Formats: sequence, structure tokens, C-alpha cells
Amino acid sequence: MYQNPKNKNSFKIRKFISDIYRDSHIGYSILRPFYKLYELGLRVMPDEFIIKRSFKKHMGYDIDLDNPKTLNEKINWLKLNNRRPIQTILADKYKVREYVKNKIGDKYLIPLLFETKNVKDIVPENLPDPNFIIKANHNSSGGLIVRDKSKVDWKKAQIRFKRLLRENHYFSTIEWQYKDIEPRIIVEQLLTHDDGSIPEDIKFHCFNGKVSFIMVDFDRFGKLRTRNLYDSDWNLIPCNWGRPFGREMEKPSNLDEMIAIAEKLAKEFVYIRVDLYLVKSQIYFGELTFYHASGFQAFYQKECDEKFGDMLDISTLKN
Repeated sequence: MYQNPKNKNSFKIRKFISDIYRDSHIGYSILRPFYKLYELGLRVMPDEFIIKRSFKKHMGYDIDLDNPKTLNEKINWLKLNNRRPIQTILADKYKVREYVKNKIGDKYLIPLLFETKNVKDIVPENLPDPNFIIKANHNSSGGLIVRDKSKVDWKKAQIRFKRLLRENHYFSTIEWQYKDIEPRIIVEQLLTHDDGSIPEDIKFHCFNGKVSFIMVDFDRFGKLRTRNLYDSDWNLIPCNWGRPFGREMEKPSNLDEMIAIAEKLAKEFVYIRVDLYLVKSQIYFGELTFYHASGFQAFYQKECDEKFGDMLDISTLKN
């Protein structure tokens, strides 16, 4: 991987502090002022400065925003130069549902079981029988999977989502679309295969309205998350983007339908990632992502970053 190696001990310390802040009432109370001070610092820094600093930290080299060439450079250029009001709606995991319904039909939507803006509503009495997932609509924090309500620490869950509702994802990533989303909590049915496992996350990276490559994430809630990249004919691409290769996956029988759905949702955008799931031959919409990994995830092979960067045409926005 051509990015700077991360300090494993430093990562463990940051994760430990983050877990305390997320799940502990005492930790939340103690650490919150420091997080607010950090966010205040991000608010007063110019967006371009934060992107340049973060890019160098994650990727190991200086970004060229005047003449971006790699895919990660172009993603960050788009963060600064492609800000349309509709992106705020589509990045909202709650409001995007109406957009998807109008574009491709509600049969592709994961059933919505509950939604609220009040963390005190997150109690077992208000929630259905498992399986379901609880998540925030305004960031990329993942979610809380519930298979057995009796095994959930609901007080800890409320603390976790209280923190999430107060965060503004924009200030740390400079992903403008998150800035004005009204935070809320949504509860969706948990999609699973017959054996109870979580389905593969199939992400269609669309350049200029067309699927350029397909990313498949395996075991995204497991200990070892792996990933394969495929072309639109389901040929394995010899590139690793952020994660090691995963197991071989058979070409989906309805791949053509999935590509058609992705391109219909991507038609208006220079770059967008359309996430879909496939369960028992049924296609489900996951989310729309404008900037994969915020443009800070290195390929194991630098030539792959350059190759995909060549494929993404941003000239219409630069003129």
C-alpha cells in the first residue's frame, strides 16, 4: 500500500478513547468539551487547508488540486467544487428514500420500521421484533445491529445515538452534503441470507453516469473485512482499494438489472457510488455516496488510483 503506514498503537489509543466517548455516559460527559473544541477548530479552518492536510496524512503525498489526476485527488477536488443542493437530500438516509421511490420504485427499498429525532424513543417497546438495524441518517457511522432486544444495553445505545445526533460529519471530512442534513435516527429491517449472515455490500462506482467498476465488500461487520473489484462483466480487477482481496463471488444472475438501477440513479452526477444488496434474488437499495472514503483511502497499487483517475472526467465542471 503506498500510503504512510499507520501507527498501530496510536490507532488503538484513538479507538479506545472513541469507544469510551461513544458508549459511556461518564466518558461522554468528560470528553465532549474536547470534541467540541476540536470541531470549533475545524469550523474556522478553510476547507482546502483541511483537505490538503488530511490527504497528506492518509495518502502520504501532497494533493494537486489544480491538476488532479488520481481518483482520490479527483474525489477531493469534487468535494470542493461540486456542491449541489440535491446532494444534501440524497446523502440523507431518510429523505433519499423518496427520491429512490420516484426514480426506480419502492420495491427496492429496505423496509423502514421506525424513525425519530429523540434518543429517548430508542427503547425496546417502540421497536419491532428483531432482526433490525438502528442508524443515524446524517453520517457514515454504520449502525447498531439488533438480533435479540434482551441483549442490548439500551442506555448505552441512547448515549451512542445522542452523540451521533450532535455531530456534524461535514466538519471532519469536508463533505458538504452532510452539513445541513437534519439529524434523526432510523430503524430498518436487517437484511440477511438464509443462514443469518449479512449480505455482501455491492457498490457501483459510477463515472459520468455509467458504471465504471463494482466493489464488493465481504463481512463488513466482521473482524476481517475484505473487498474485490470487478468490471461490469464481473471480471476481477487486480486492484486492492483499502482492503485485501476477498473470497471469489459468483456473478449475480441479475447483474444487468443492478447495473441499470445504478446508472439510473447516477445519471445526473459526475461521480457517485450506488450501494445495493442482493438477498434471495431481490435487489435492495442501500445508499448513495458522493465521495468514497472521503477520498482518503489508498489503493495498494498506486497505478490503480491513476488508472481509475484517468477514467473519471471532471472537465465539464472545471470549464
